[in-house]
Amino acid sequence: MHRSAHAHCRRFRDVYLASFPVHGERCTVLEIGSQDVNGSLRDLFTPHCAFTGVDTSPGKGVDVVLQDPYKLPFPDNHFDVIVSSSCFEHVPMFWLLFVEAVRVLKADGLFYLCAPANGYFHPSPVDCWRFYPHSALGLTEFARREGHGRVVLLESFTGVQSGGPEGDWNDFCAVFLKDESHLPLHPSRITDRHQRFLNGIQHGRAELMNGLRLTEDQIRLRRALDTRPSRS
Repeated sequence: MHRSAHAHCRRFRDVYLASFPVHGERCTVLEIGSQDVNGSLRDLFTPHCAFTGVDTSPGKGVDVVLQDPYKLPFPDNHFDVIVSSSCFEHVPMFWLLFVEAVRVLKADGLFYLCAPANGYFHPSPVDCWRFYPHSALGLTEFARREGHGRVVLLESFTGVQSGGPEGDWNDFCAVFLKDESHLPLHPSRITDRHQRFLNGIQHGRAELMNGLRLTEDQIRLRRALDTRPSRS
């Protein structure tokens, strides 16, 4: 997991879980794709939350090994929060896994998803997808068509590049609520508190926030071409 992906999830925790109602009990958190490869999300939630990590193969950070990547071995309405980072790009049919995640969320539960909007090819064992903020609207529509008719997107955006040795990544981030009747429980948004993002979508807002047609890589390439020395 690259550094910026971990930082985005920390912002999600700080914005959404500070006042999250957990009915007097410890917040139950599921991480999808939890194997610790250059970092994990587990440290952001333990020891204050009851944390479970699932992945398709055993390893550090994996509590439950999935026998079927599209089936989570938990009952309906089980978790308060689900998080997944640097995983969905490796899932050939990620939309099926998304619907399964919604199934095991409680009605007032949140699903935080982070995956690359761009970045180098990294098969583990496959690397299938990149995501833009509108991808989250597509996932919401698919979940509704599959019987979860009250799922709502709270926000999605593309994070800006962070610089440094891992600075070429742009991360797609999205936060979903299983049942829109619980919207009053979640008044805060990452995109209200942190302004370093592009093409942000918020529930209830018609316009894009910080809209930009060019990707950061395209902007950097154009600048590099503009500064080339001219040939005499």
